[in-house]
Amino acid sequence: MEHVITTDNLTKKFGDFTAVDRLSLKIKRGEIFGFLGPNGAGKSTVIRMLCGILEPTAGSATVLGYDLHRETEKIKDKIGYMSQKFSLYDDLTAKENLKFYAGLYSVPKAELAGRIEEMIVMADLKDRENELVVNLSGGFKQRLALGCAIIARPPLIFLDEPTSGVSPTSRRLFFQIIRRMVSEGTTIMVTTHFMDEAERCHRLAFISGGQLMAVDSPDKLKRDVIQGMMVELDLPDGLQRIKEIEELAYVKECTIHGALLHVLLPDKGSIARLQDTLGCEAKNITPSLEDVFVALARKQRTDSKAYIGLTREIERH
Repeated sequence: MEHVITTDNLTKKFGDFTAVDRLSLKIKRGEIFGFLGPNGAGKSTVIRMLCGILEPTAGSATVLGYDLHRETEKIKDKIGYMSQKFSLYDDLTAKENLKFYAGLYSVPKAELAGRIEEMIVMADLKDRENELVVNLSGGFKQRLALGCAIIARPPLIFLDEPTSGVSPTSRRLFFQIIRRMVSEGTTIMVTTHFMDEAERCHRLAFISGGQLMAVDSPDKLKRDVIQGMMVELDLPDGLQRIKEIEELAYVKECTIHGALLHVLLPDKGSIARLQDTLGCEAKNITPSLEDVFVALARKQRTDSKAYIGLTREIERH
């Protein structure tokens, strides 16, 4: 089975609100597949549908070969799931949490002690396994929650914003663990809004307003979505000058990134023109995933406005 997840026009509505709109994608075995988008984009809803927690409104999907509509219990038995809430019991120790989840996932008794020890080592909790969870830091809780989700060694793991609220160091350690698991054959689907985490994924799906905007590797997305030359400007009053820069005939778009501006130009020859106009250096840079997301979001807004305009024109006739 080459694809562990396949969806075809998967849709979820809550009343009149469409949270996920006709999502079609395929996820390969043994890859880290990232789901990137702003809060409220529909990422968590997709995860919960694929886990069998939420029932789709329309469309179809298979997970590990099981039909999402008819075989949700079989899917639940074969996957690991970790949310940003860290579903741990604060009044139990780290070891007791692992033992509890091992029971939920029906880990064989003969393997129980070994699996618990393996997860303690993975989470770097050696000598702290008997501490109450309430006393552990966010990073330790995060890795313990992952241990609880994977103690049954599932072939597919869903991670829903798993690094929210922990330090950058803890986030890096977490993804090192994820990469090690994938090298051993596990498939990971992870939602995130951190661009540095997205860079670590084999492939990414950008989602906004419940709609899939693009799917590919980080490098290909940066190469294919950004049409033109990206330059970086360091202007003391950059925020106030965005509108002025965007109105230049040869500027495609201008966005702020921290204290810097990123300007998209049609070609290399426009760099000198921009430098002469602004009187500052325009540094040629490789577009970031944030640039990709801005470009896709802008295209979505433009397409939406065009669609609304066309609809109104049709209605008038």
